[in-house]
This record gives sequence, C-alpha cells and structure tokens, in this order.
Amino acid sequence: MKPVKRVFCPPRAISLLILLAAGPLSGSENQGSTPVAPKVASVQARTPVRPGWLYARRKWDAEMAAFAKSDAEKGVKPGGILFVGSSSIRLWTTLSEDFPGQGVTNRGFGGSQIPDCVEYIDRLVTPHMPRQIVFYCGGNDLAAHHSPEAVAENFAVFVEEARRRVPGVRVAFISIAPNPARWAQVDWVREANRRIAGYCRGAEGVEFIDVFSAMLAADGKPRPELFREDGLHMNRAGYKVWARLVGPYLAHTEVSVR
Repeated sequence: MKPVKRVFCPPRAISLLILLAAGPLSGSENQGSTPVAPKVASVQARTPVRPGWLYARRKWDAEMAAFAKSDAEKGVKPGGILFVGSSSIRLWTTLSEDFPGQGVTNRGFGGSQIPDCVEYIDRLVTPHMPRQIVFYCGGNDLAAHHSPEAVAENFAVFVEEARRRVPGVRVAFISIAPNPARWAQVDWVREANRRIAGYCRGAEGVEFIDVFSAMLAADGKPRPELFREDGLHMNRAGYKVWARLVGPYLAHTEVSVR
C-alpha cells in the first residue's frame, strides 16, 4: 500500500534558508522503494500539519507516559544535554558511560519521524530545559517516501520550536546513517544530509555531525561490523564510532549524570 504523505503548510513567519552543502558528503526504520531526489537547491522551513495527529498521540502514549514517569521518579535538572530522536537514539543505552559527567538524558522513541519530535516537543524537550539537544531522526521519514527537502524543512522547524521553548539552546544534528538495510535509498540519505549540513552552516548554534563517512568501508559501502543482523540498527561497535564523533560537539555542563 502506498504510504500516505504528510501535508505541510506555510507558517506564521519563517525565512530560514536551507542551502546545499558544497559538494556531496563522502561516502532508521521502515523499508521503501528507491526514491529519486528532487533538484530544488533551497527550501524554506514550514510548519508540519499532521492530519493524523490524534492517532499519532495514541500511538506514542506509552512512550510519552514512560518519559513522564521517569522524570517524576528521577527528577529533572535543567541545563543538561538531551538526546532526541528515533530508535538509534532509543537504543543508545550507554550514553552515560560514553559521556560521563555530561548530564545526558535519552529521549529517543523508535519508529519516530521528525514531525513526531516536533509534535511532542513539549513532552520531550520543555521539561528538561536543556543546554544542548543532540538530534538523530530522518531515516524513517525517507523510508516513508518523504523527500530530502521535507526532511530538511522539518529539522529547521524542530530547531525553531525548540528555541521558542528554550531560547538559545544549541542543537547538533547527527547525520542520517548509511544503513545496509536501506542502502537502496542512499542517494536520498546523501541529499538530506547535504541540505541539513547547509542549513546548519547558516544557523548560529546549530551543528552538523558527520557520522555517515566514518560508517563506510574502503569500498564505499556500509561497514557491516557496525550493525546488528537487521542491517538497520547499530551494535556496540557502531555506537563507539558515534561516541567518538559526537563527543567533541557536546556542550560542557556542570550537570551530574542522573
């Protein structure tokens, strides 16, 4: 069955220009046919409209309730580093070990797309008032046949909405990974990463972390030793690569790991 594409409409007043990166980068969580990347060089951020938002809320009720319960039981200390995104964040269970003393919190929920993160931003981000957000999402969007242009637009919207709630918060985008199970979509992955990298270069306090390149072997294909048997999610070796690349981008805080 052909996936239902989400609808987007112009926002109140946004003029964030997303530029293509200068040249290609070298070189989540539903399978899809091979897409053809659009040739539009730049786009403007748009507010995602979710016709199925009531269904989406029911879909993620359990995850959001679990986050709220964790916040209530462990307490929330503002000013830490918040990891937000899809299953590659959710399954990063060694964040505290990889970044000791950084005050990291995991708010990944598997199968999510960027509009889901926007929709739930008041439950994911606002309670924590983080100093920095490390964001990984977009692979599921591409697999659902949303264009690289839409993925870049929605990330710009996420940044804007996060800063409406936490003024000045730093945001780091982890590039969409070269998953073996989705290698047929690699052209779209590269295009989305290029667009987002260009946006990050032009946005103050927004950084792009290229993990894509480091996850490729000498033949230009994904390194199989970094992935689980499903060819989609990473194993511990994959997360060690991410930790090495993400670490230098983290904002230093005095928040203790909870």
